[in-house]
Amino acid sequence: MALLTKPETPPPPSRRRRLVYRLRVLRHDPTAALGLILVILLAYLVVAPLIAVLSDAFRLQYGDDVHAGQQPGEWTGYYMWRVFRSQISGLLFWEPLLNTLVIAVGTTLFALVVGGGMAWLVTRTNVPGRKWLAGALVVPYMLPSWTFSLAWLSLFKNERAAGQVGFLQAQGIRTPDWLAYGAVPIIVTLGLHYYPFVLLLVGNALRRIDAQLEDSARILGAPQRTVIRRIVVPLMLPALSSAVLLVVGRVLGTFGTPYVLGLPADYRVLSTGLFQSIRDRSTGVASVLATVIVVIGVLIVLTDTRLMREHRRFVTVGGKGAMDRLSDLRRWRWPLFGLGLLVFVVSVLVPVFTLLLSTVTRTPLDLSTFTLDYWLAEKLPGAVGFPHGVLRGSELWTAAWNSLRIVGLASLICAVAGLLIGYVVVRGTAPRVAAFLRQVSFLPYLIPGIAFAAASLSLFAVARGPLPALYGTTFLLILVMAVTHLPYSSRSGIAAMMQLGREPEEAAQIAGASWWQRMRRIIFPIQKGALVTGIVLPFISGLKELSIVIMLTTTGTQLLTTLSIGLVDYGYTQLANAVVLVIALVSFTMTYLTQRLTKSSLASGLGG
Repeated sequence: MALLTKPETPPPPSRRRRLVYRLRVLRHDPTAALGLILVILLAYLVVAPLIAVLSDAFRLQYGDDVHAGQQPGEWTGYYMWRVFRSQISGLLFWEPLLNTLVIAVGTTLFALVVGGGMAWLVTRTNVPGRKWLAGALVVPYMLPSWTFSLAWLSLFKNERAAGQVGFLQAQGIRTPDWLAYGAVPIIVTLGLHYYPFVLLLVGNALRRIDAQLEDSARILGAPQRTVIRRIVVPLMLPALSSAVLLVVGRVLGTFGTPYVLGLPADYRVLSTGLFQSIRDRSTGVASVLATVIVVIGVLIVLTDTRLMREHRRFVTVGGKGAMDRLSDLRRWRWPLFGLGLLVFVVSVLVPVFTLLLSTVTRTPLDLSTFTLDYWLAEKLPGAVGFPHGVLRGSELWTAAWNSLRIVGLASLICAVAGLLIGYVVVRGTAPRVAAFLRQVSFLPYLIPGIAFAAASLSLFAVARGPLPALYGTTFLLILVMAVTHLPYSSRSGIAAMMQLGREPEEAAQIAGASWWQRMRRIIFPIQKGALVTGIVLPFISGLKELSIVIMLTTTGTQLLTTLSIGLVDYGYTQLANAVVLVIALVSFTMTYLTQRLTKSSLASGLGG
């Protein structure tokens, strides 16, 4: 009888064999390694700038040692005292903070009244031309925000600011300072720019309210005010709160309009105060102001998230026909259409045609002084910094090329990075990595652009380790613009990858395709819609971006936005208006082509 012997246990694989095996697995599925690389990059590009700006707020900078009585590099509370408690704290912080709050409240109320009223008109009534109005009223979003401020100056500018006076002053009508500069024009112009956000959010919410709920309340004898207070308002609270917080957050980081309309009257807000501190090389003060803006921005979005969570209980279920029921305006149909048309004329046609007419008349808006010199003249009399028409010379074309090149590269990087983040989040097997990428890639959305630019400047302005100082380089502009717009492309990439099953990729893997081949021949072609969206939307936003580029550009890297603001500083109003018209034309063209290419619309569903 043969003896049964226990089979020998094979020896464990050597370190070399384990390493070879892991490398083979990594070559076929490098998702884990890709996730690690993305985590490191986002930690350095998003988290590290915030830590750096916070560090600069509490470390003494060179040149301040005489005032603080400490050595440079030591931990200090000097900048906190200077911003919040010193004799000039009112000028540095409290007055700009109060002005910012006034502008935010005023702009929000303006946008709510105009945007909310127009949303009700195009979604809940039978006003003529609903579909056309829904698309036309979104056009102000396609224009640079300071388009309206330059148009305002062309109409109301007085002799307090340098350069040619506005139309009213040229006609002998004295325009007071409060009407030409300061809070009132800033609120009106920002309100005209931001009311489309309210229109879109409130309009889409109104379309989802079941009209049967209102009908049932009226049948039971409830008066109209009770229907609005007990039914419509609770159902509208999520959209209204999101609209309010979105507008407040945008106003907080807006630079162009407060700079153009506030500077002549020395009317400062937090964003212009931050810019002035960096221009004065007050790095510590700028870091404190940037930290305050970041904290306010984060609190705004967290408040919005909390409100959305609280209001999820207001859910309705109704038939499509009930939701699409429209109020019959009867004899008010055409007068209210005229009101909607008036809003479009005031918010789009008036500013655009005001800017256009100002560029072809020597005396503002006086057609008897028609000229094309501001566009085509080889030499403009009295002009020093920009001595010719905008289409002459190389300044405009260089700035346009820089804008297209920098914004285009940033948008491409942003789109690819967003899709890769979506791939790792959905396909990866490490939940902590996925959670980190999901949250940190969204973090730049919480931070106003001018504050994030200041944070990036704090990190990259000096050499750190093997990395050289990047301030003033094109690379830094591309990097920061890509990171700033990453929330949009990453959310688009995550949503797109969640809708794509694993089967096509697994079939290709069984057939022997490498990971790069699977990405190049399967993932990227299938997700080309998400890629196009991730490229074009950041491109449109980046082309109009001023808050970021004004902080990071130098005179050697001129973009269209910085060129226009530079001309405003010189007092060359007509030339600045011409450059803004070029930006608006390119932005509108790209938006239109995007909608045709993706077969979508910013106002999709509003006037359907």
